[in-house]
Order: sequence, then C-alpha cells, then structure tokens
Amino acid sequence: MNHKVDHFTSLSHKGSRQKSMHPLNCPTFVSFCLCFQKKIKKFRQPWTPVRPFCVVIMVLVLGLTGISMVVVMCDASTERCEFPALYNFGDSNSDTGGISAAITEVAPPNGETFFGHPSGRFSDGRLIIDFIAENLKLQYLSAYLDSIGTNFRQGANFATGGSSIRPPGYSPFHLAIQISQFVQFKSRTMALYNKLTSNRKTPPFKSGLPRPRDFSKALYTFDIGQNDLSYGFQHSSEEQVRASIPDILDQFSQAVQQLYKEGARFFWIHNTGPVGCLPYSFIYHQSNPNNLDQNRCVKSHNEVAQEFNKQLKDRIMSQLRVQLPQAAFTYVDVYAVKYALISNAKNQGFVDPMNFCCGSYYGYHIDCGKKAVVNGTVYGNPCDHPSMHISWDGIHYSEAANFWVANHILNGSFSDPPLPIHKACHYPTNM
Repeated sequence: MNHKVDHFTSLSHKGSRQKSMHPLNCPTFVSFCLCFQKKIKKFRQPWTPVRPFCVVIMVLVLGLTGISMVVVMCDASTERCEFPALYNFGDSNSDTGGISAAITEVAPPNGETFFGHPSGRFSDGRLIIDFIAENLKLQYLSAYLDSIGTNFRQGANFATGGSSIRPPGYSPFHLAIQISQFVQFKSRTMALYNKLTSNRKTPPFKSGLPRPRDFSKALYTFDIGQNDLSYGFQHSSEEQVRASIPDILDQFSQAVQQLYKEGARFFWIHNTGPVGCLPYSFIYHQSNPNNLDQNRCVKSHNEVAQEFNKQLKDRIMSQLRVQLPQAAFTYVDVYAVKYALISNAKNQGFVDPMNFCCGSYYGYHIDCGKKAVVNGTVYGNPCDHPSMHISWDGIHYSEAANFWVANHILNGSFSDPPLPIHKACHYPTNM
C-alpha cells in the first residue's frame, strides 16, 4: 500500500484526489501575501533565529466562515528551516501510539483508511502531527512509550490519549509528566549515543537514536488543552473552568520554560479547537437549544475555549517571547480553521458535521471499535465512507478532516507570525 501522498492534494468525499483548497484559491478563505527581497549583507548561522521583516497591513473578517483575510508584507529572504527532528506533546489529537503502549490498544477500525490496521491513533488514518512530519520531510513519530520497533532518530512523540496540561484528568500522563519523560529521554539517549560513538564497532541500533546536536535544532510542537476544558465541564461548572485557565496556562508556561532550559528553541503551539462543536458535546447538550449556535455547537463551551485561546496567545506574546528571547514561538489558530470547516462542511465535500463514522452515542454509548446488539440492531459498525465525515468517532477528526486542517495551517495563514511551518525557526521584529 502506498503511504505517500502529495501534500497539495486532498481527499474528496468520493475518495478521489483533488487539488487542495489552498488559501489562494479556496472560495471560503482569501489570503494574499506580498513578499519582496531585502538585501542582507550578512546572514546569521543557519540555526540562529533571524528576524524577518514582516508587517500585517490589513485584516478583513469574512462573515459566515469566520476566517480572516490577511494581507502580509514579508521578507522573502528567510530561509527554509531544515528541522532534523520533531518532538510533540499533547493528547489523543496527536497520540501516535502512546496510550496503546501504556494502557490499552486502540482497536480497529481505527487506522483502516491509511495504515490498514490500528496504529495507535484515534482516527481512521493520519493525524495533523503526521502531516506536519510529512511537510517537514521527517518520518512519522514513534511514541516514547512504545518499546517495540521504535526509531527516534527524527524525534519522538510524548502525547498520550486523555492527557491534559494539569492534573487531575482522564490520563496520568499530564504535560508535566510528558516533559519529565522528555528530559529523561534526552539525558539517556545522549549518554548512550556518546558511549556508542567512542566504540570502534557501532551497533546497528545507534541509527535509531537522536543525534545530540539535533535537540537544539528540532521543532517542538504542542497540541494540548482540550481535555482540561472537557474534564472541567464534566466535573465542575463552566465558571470554574473559566477561572482555572490562568493556572492551567501557568503550568503550560512552566513546561515550555523547562524545555527551553533543555535547549529547545523552536516552538509550534496549537490553540485548542472548538470543543463545543464535537458531536459528543452536541449529543449531550442538544436538550438546551438556546445554548446552541447556528452550527449546533455548544456556545458556552466554545466561549470558554475562545477565552482559553485568548489567554494562551497573550501568554505566548507578552510573557514567553519576552522571558525566552532566544526562542522562536509560532502560535497557530487551529480553532479558527476547525470552526471554518464545520461552518462550511457541505461545500468542502463533507456530510453534516454532527454525524460521525465510528461508534454510537444515540441512545447507546458504544466506543469506536466495539459493537452491541440491541433488539436485533447492531450498533457500532463504522460508516462506509470515512472521508465524508469531519468527525471519526464523535470526538476525534477523520483523516480527511485532519488533512484539510493541516493544509490550512501549515502554510502560515493562521499563524503568528504568519510564516509557514518550514520557516518556524525565524521570528518577527517587534512592532
């Protein structure tokens, strides 16, 4: 089975390949970037963050989709960042096998579309983190917790399903634990790598170890925070969840600062998505139509998510960029992209965004991968066309939706600074 795809093609609902809805030709999003060459007499070293000249000169909000049109003037001389490795921290939205290795296997039909078998991912295929790896020309990330057949030369994935930034939560592997795992991973692999280097005969498994010099050149990605909100909604009031955001972000900042002390310099940070638009949220809150928006998303949950994102962005812009001046931070507005997809699902070739492909919640709570027979009816069978669904299992996105989102964020259209991911080692001049 061929697992390679063109990064600028996307899946139609019929399973065929078509041109991506790139911002320059997407009918629901218009982006225009004016770039000009600026003569620079002397470049910095390849892995010293440089400050490209980048100015946003106009912002126009488009009505229904909620996407912004941004006209940007930027210095086209910024070079491509050849990241040698990728280290990811997060939850089930980017878990590539952690929870399967640590607790229980993610059962079929998860993984059926792309891998042909369960891959430890909560989706029918690839996740956004997989498309990030493809874009950077890196291998798919092995889970840190997976000891079988792993290769960490080009990075590792510390994300595990159910994880949150702060404990308690659905999973014991909250962000501080993931950071501790990284610190141990770095220390042990560097020691082992250096020990093997001093030997005359190099064992074959050395090629699966990260090179010590790559830790400071790697890209560090975050996709975490959704479970802090979801867990809070289930165990406390929305007001209490909102009040907890500063403490959640304090712990997030501590995690970033610890990575910085370990030599990390390049950070790609996703905000949290519209949790109120998950079919799971709609099913359990549809009895209160006054709390649903025009897309049947739970308004109050999305408002908390937006407040979380506002404070997260402020934390990155006002504090972390000042406290850690040698770091390059990219804040990515995943919320805007996902909400735009949900708002315009039909035009993008998807079915009703409140429908999902695998599992069942309509009267019977059946997890994806499990089945139940009620009055002769089998519940839990997957749908025939996963690529027509935004939601795979009521909580996680399908590969087709993940690909759509990835195509819209990796080019920098929803980033601050507005640079594509392959230029995320650069940071803008303060304006």
